[in-house]
Amino acid sequence: MSVQDTSIVHAVTGSLDEGPLDGAARAEQSDSFDVEPPYAPDPAEVAGVEEFEDRFLDRELSWLHFNQRVLELAEDETLPLLERVRFLAIFTSNLDEFFMVRVAGLKRRIAAGVAVRAASGLLPREVLEQIWRTAGQLMERQAQLFAAEVQPALRAEGIELVRYDDLERDEQKTCKRLFKDRVFPVLTPLAVDPAHPFPYISGLSLNLAVVVRNPKTGKEHFARVKVPPIFSRFVPVGGQRFVPLEDVIREHLKRLFPGMEVLRAHTFRVTRNEDLEVEEDDAENLLAALEKELLRRKFGPPVRLEVEESMDDTVLDLLVSELGVTRSEVFRLPGPLDLRGLHDIADLPRDDLGFPAFVPSTHRHLAEVESASPVDVFKAARRHDVLLHHPYDSFATSVQRFLEQAAADPHVLAIKQTLYRTSGDSPIIDALVDAAEAGKQVLVIVEIKARFDEQANIRWARKLEHAGCHVVYGLVGLKTHCKLSMVVRDEPDGIRRYTHIGTGNYNPKTARTYEDLGLITADDAIGEDVAHLFNNLSGYSRNASYAELLVAPDSVRDGLVEAIHAEIAHHEAGRPARIRLKANSVVDEAVIDALYLASRAGVPVQLLVRGICSLRPGVPGLSETIEVRSVLGRFLEHSRVFWFESGGEPQAWIGSADLMHRNLDRRVEVLVRLPHPDSVAEVGALLDLAFDADTDAWALGPDGTWTRHPGPVHLHEELIARQRRRRHERREAAGGAVTP
Repeated sequence: MSVQDTSIVHAVTGSLDEGPLDGAARAEQSDSFDVEPPYAPDPAEVAGVEEFEDRFLDRELSWLHFNQRVLELAEDETLPLLERVRFLAIFTSNLDEFFMVRVAGLKRRIAAGVAVRAASGLLPREVLEQIWRTAGQLMERQAQLFAAEVQPALRAEGIELVRYDDLERDEQKTCKRLFKDRVFPVLTPLAVDPAHPFPYISGLSLNLAVVVRNPKTGKEHFARVKVPPIFSRFVPVGGQRFVPLEDVIREHLKRLFPGMEVLRAHTFRVTRNEDLEVEEDDAENLLAALEKELLRRKFGPPVRLEVEESMDDTVLDLLVSELGVTRSEVFRLPGPLDLRGLHDIADLPRDDLGFPAFVPSTHRHLAEVESASPVDVFKAARRHDVLLHHPYDSFATSVQRFLEQAAADPHVLAIKQTLYRTSGDSPIIDALVDAAEAGKQVLVIVEIKARFDEQANIRWARKLEHAGCHVVYGLVGLKTHCKLSMVVRDEPDGIRRYTHIGTGNYNPKTARTYEDLGLITADDAIGEDVAHLFNNLSGYSRNASYAELLVAPDSVRDGLVEAIHAEIAHHEAGRPARIRLKANSVVDEAVIDALYLASRAGVPVQLLVRGICSLRPGVPGLSETIEVRSVLGRFLEHSRVFWFESGGEPQAWIGSADLMHRNLDRRVEVLVRLPHPDSVAEVGALLDLAFDADTDAWALGPDGTWTRHPGPVHLHEELIARQRRRRHERREAAGGAVTP
C-alpha cells in the first residue's frame, strides 16, 4: 500500500500505525482545565453543601412551571395575536407529552414497587398528587384564557371560532354537506352492550360519548364515536369562520343511529403511556424489536382522562370504570377539548397578526466574496472556523450545503453522519443517498429510538440501507444523541477532515424555529477525535479519551465538574473566574452540587435554562452567587453552551448534552471546545445579552417559582435586528447585494 493510500485509510477510519492516543497521551495533549494548583473539594466543603437536604427542586414540578411560562406567553397581550394562539397549541402538545412520558413513568414505578424518593425528597405518589393539582389548574387557566380573551380578540380581527348553534343557516348547510359527503362515510359508531365490549380508545384521540335510547323499549345505550383525525380540527364554514369538527358530528348523530333517540353527547380524550420499552440485549434485531414495540404503544395504560365539563356523572362513571383511571386523573374542562388544532388557526395567512417575516442569511464567513455560485463550504472552513447560530444563520446555505457539496464533490472519499431527528422530505437524507450512489463511503448512525420519531427514523434507515449506505444503530443501551458530521476529502496537500458539531438536529424545518449553535471546522485535532468517536459507534473501538471533545457517558459529567472546580481554583488564586451555562434542562445532582460549591467559594454563576431546573438559586449560604434565567419567545432556545472565565482566558464548549441523567449516563453526547478565541467571544456576547438586565426573561427564585421581568429588549428580536444590521453593513462594504 502506498503512503497516500495509507493516509486515506487513516483519514476514513481514524487510525494510523501508531494507533489512537491513549488516555495519558491525550490528557497531556489537552490542557482544557489545567490549573495550578488543582482544586479538589475537601470532605467538609462537600458536607457543607449536603447539609441542605432540600437543595434540589422537583424536576416534574419544575417542568410544569416551564409549561406555565409557555402559557404566560399566550397571555401576553404585547405579542401578535396568532402567536398567542400558537402558544396555546404548544402548551397543549407539551402537556400531552408530559403525561405520556413523565406521568406514565411515575405510575409505572409505583406499580412496580420501586417508588423511591426523588432527589427533591418527594415520593412518586406525592409528586403525582402535586402534578394532578397543578396540571388541573393550568388546564383550567388555558381554557379560560381561550374563551375569555383569545376568542374575543380573534373575533375582533375577523377570525371567528364558533360553536354549531352560532352558525348562520347557510353555514349549517355547508356543514351538513361536509358531513354527508366526507365525514359520515368514515365514522364508525361503536356500541357498548353485552355483545359489544367497551371499545379501545386510542391515545390523544378526540371522542364523543353518546347516549341513545330505544323508543320502543325505553332502554338507554352507550356508544363511542371517534372524531376522525384526518380532517381539520376546526372546519372552515366561509370567510375566516370555523366550527369544531366534533360539533358538526354531534349535530348529525341521528344519521349514525337511525331509529334511536340521541339523548346526550359529550367529548372526551384519553392520554396513554406512550413511552417505549425495548430490551435491546434480548433483541436479535433492534429494528424489528422497535417496530413490534410501536404496535404495542397504542395499547399503553391510560394516564389522563379529559372530559367536557357538561358530561353527566353516569357517563363519566362508565368511562372511569372501563378505562381504569382514578378520579384524580379526570379533568373536567370547558370545550372545546384538545387545542392542538389551534396550530391551523395560527397558520392562517394573516401576516398582520404574526411576527414580522424573517429570512435567515448566509453566515458572513461563507459569503465573503460576492458570487452567483453556491457557497464553497470547504474553502471557507480552511480559512477559519465557522460558528453558526441558527435560525439567524441559514441552515440551508451552511450545514445542508456542507453535506450536499460533499455528496457532489469527486474529491470527497467518505461521509460519516449521525441522525437523531430529521424532516419528512429531508435534503440531508437525499444528500447521503446521492453520496452513496456516487460510490462514496457513507456511514450513518441512525437513532431509531428517538422518542416519537421512531417510525420516521425506521423509514429513513431502510431508505439509506437500500441506497448502499452503511447504517448502524449506535451502541446497545445508549441512545446516540450527538450531532456530528464528518467529511473526508482528498486534497492536493493530503487528506483533510471537515467536521460539523452542533447542538441541534439535522432538520431543515426545525432549524428555522429552533435556536442552535454549530461549528464547521477543518481543525485536525477535532477531526481526529470525531473519527475515533465514529469508530466507537460503528465498531468495537472503546477509546474513551479525546483531546477536544467531552463524550458521554464517559467524560461529560466529570469534565464539566472538573471545569467548575477549576473556576474555584482560579477564584481562590485571585484570577478572573465565572461560570455561565446554557441548557434546556439542569437536573444532574453532581453538576448542581459542584455549582453550589463554586457559589459557596464566591464564584459568580449564571444559568440560562429553557425548561427544567432543579437547582435552587439565591439560597443563603448555598447559592447566593447563582442566577437562573429563562428566555422563551419567538424561537425555541435549544443550544447548550458551557462557558468558563478560566483565569482570564475564556473557554467555551457547545454540544448536544443537557445536564440530565439520561444525557450524561444513557446517551452518546458530544461537547466540543471551541478552538478559536473569536468563537468563544461570540458565544460570550450572546450570553451577555441574555443576562442583560434589560432583556425580557423569567428569573427563578429560591422557592422554585419563576417570575417574569419584562424588559425593553426581546432576545430574539434583538438578534434578528443585529443580523439585519450586519447584512446591511456587508452589502454596503461590497457595494451591492450580498448572498441572502
